[in-house]
Amino acid sequence: MFSKVICIFAFASVVAAYHGHGFSSQYISRHDGHAHPVAVHGHGYDHGHGHHYDYYAYPKYEFEYKVEDPHTGDHKTQHEHRDGDVVKGFYSLHEPDGSVRHVHYHGDKHTGFHADVKHSTHHIVPHHKYHY
Repeated sequence: MFSKVICIFAFASVVAAYHGHGFSSQYISRHDGHAHPVAVHGHGYDHGHGHHYDYYAYPKYEFEYKVEDPHTGDHKTQHEHRDGDVVKGFYSLHEPDGSVRHVHYHGDKHTGFHADVKHSTHHIVPHHKYHY
């Protein structure tokens, strides 16, 4: 997931630089803990010695990014937080039809992944000048 965020940010930065009108930002905070040895049994690693040790660090991170490009109409934002097996996040983006998709999501190993998706529309009122 971390590499996807970096790729999206890099692509958005290139697009923004090319058009000269866009804005993008990112925030990433990793909370790396100390790696703890974990015994792995029966996975072909033990070579007859009974067990193998692998190392596991508690997964914890938070990231956010935002792209606003009025020239192309590309407007999106995302924020995600993970603490162990629990992931919570939000993203929004402007659809081609003018609506905005808002998605709040969460997932954990007990209940799986759930997303609440809503669409909002912005009504555009044309301004007409009449000359008599």
